Amino acid sequence: MLFSVVHRTSYRYASAVSLSHHTAHLRPLDLPYQTCRSHQLAISPLPTSIEEDRDYFGNGVAAFNITQPHRELIVEATSEVEVAARERPDYLLDRGWEHVAVEAATARSPGALHATEFLFPSPSIDITASVTEFARISFVPGRSILDAALDLNHRIFEEFTFDSQATTITTAPEEVLTLKRGVCQDFAHLAIACCRAMGVPARYVSGYLETQPPRGQPRLVGADASHAWLSVYGGGGDWVDIDPTNDILAGIGHIALAIGRDYRDVSPLRGIIIGGGEHDMDVGVDVERLLI
Repeated sequence: MLFSVVHRTSYRYASAVSLSHHTAHLRPLDLPYQTCRSHQLAISPLPTSIEEDRDYFGNGVAAFNITQPHRELIVEATSEVEVAARERPDYLLDRGWEHVAVEAATARSPGALHATEFLFPSPSIDITASVTEFARISFVPGRSILDAALDLNHRIFEEFTFDSQATTITTAPEEVLTLKRGVCQDFAHLAIACCRAMGVPARYVSGYLETQPPRGQPRLVGADASHAWLSVYGGGGDWVDIDPTNDILAGIGHIALAIGRDYRDVSPLRGIIIGGGEHDMDVGVDVERLLI
């Protein structure tokens, strides 16, 4: 499937910004099931300089600065991404989650060594007693890693309410657990915290959902903005992506943008400005199928 993705972010400032430096994670990833065919970044006002590279996790990142005074910043990323269907990872039904945890703890293979980076608390994800208690309901002894991950996915979907006003980008998993409300970022952070609490590596995935699904299929929550889900280590170098906001395995309509320990590693756009005062931000995302 070929998708067109347009991600537009605009900032309007109360007073002039004299200098700004920004980094953008807006180039979709190249993965075994996904290829970024083209990518363009349009920035207004024009940057004084811009450099594109890869970050520590292998994500595409653009760093740019603007030295002319401005009261509005518009960043628009346009990409074409080919995504292949992923087979249901039923082979993970043969792997107990305890075995995966032991493999990650001992790190005796390249895949497990890489996975250990996503085993520990990170800036936005603490592992608390309450989170661990919540996780143990899904990670019962003898259960497969796939069953445990999908049960956790389902419980978050059933027990929590999607509410864009309940949290902010700094809300911790412990608070989400108390509120029982949040957005895709919150649900991904909570699920990651639960996996890590049980010794299973899990990483944060930012990306997009198809805005309008095929006829007869339900429209998924989070399709009008950047989306987030998580990738759970399944042992043997394998990962499985789950989406607790929609209680599904990530599929052909999930377009991966960046992977990190949590949101702070992969926020689509961040920066430092001098001046500006109060500001308004608007984000719009449109994902369209180009080929079936």
